Amino acid sequence: MAYGFYFDSTRCTGCRTCEMACKDYHDLSTEAAFRRVFDYEGGEFVENADGTVTATTYAYHLSEACNHCESPKCFAACPTGAIEKDEDGIVYIKEDVCSGTGACVDACPFGVPILVKEKNKAVKCDMCRDRIAEGKRPICVEACPLRALEWGDLDELKKAHPDAVHAIAPMADPSITNPSVIINACPAAKEVGDTTGAVANEKEVTFA
Repeated sequence: MAYGFYFDSTRCTGCRTCEMACKDYHDLSTEAAFRRVFDYEGGEFVENADGTVTATTYAYHLSEACNHCESPKCFAACPTGAIEKDEDGIVYIKEDVCSGTGACVDACPFGVPILVKEKNKAVKCDMCRDRIAEGKRPICVEACPLRALEWGDLDELKKAHPDAVHAIAPMADPSITNPSVIINACPAAKEVGDTTGAVANEKEVTFA
């Protein structure tokens, strides 16, 4: 069995409650966020000869944390063995073993691990392992007011949501690591590799 997330982009309003609940629960500084909400926008307005305007604009949100991949690049890249994957498929970092090389940061195609300079340690979402051990769900799932996030056995999530896809823009190609995430794509959602849109809140979701 492997745990995973389901994200319903038709429900997400981009409110950031999942992100803020995570930051509060894990007492994260402004230098880190384990879950980030991306605003993806694109399209244009075209003025027609008759004076009317045709709009092809679109916008949607993507709530993304660590994908706890089947083949995590961060795990393979870590030189000290600080990153482990447990029997439930949860990928986590042992901070006491982390040497702060940033190899995991460079290796992850989804840009998940963050190197906290003040501690010289890499940090990331651990799927709230402590809450799971207590029989609870990850805090982001509990907090979402629109119920856009679900969590559980990935195979069961796939059965419950057979039309879900493995990724939408601006995510990286899922074939690289086989992430433990499935998504209900909203009508506006673009496929991975889309070049018609861009992340509108890049500074908000980038930690360097």
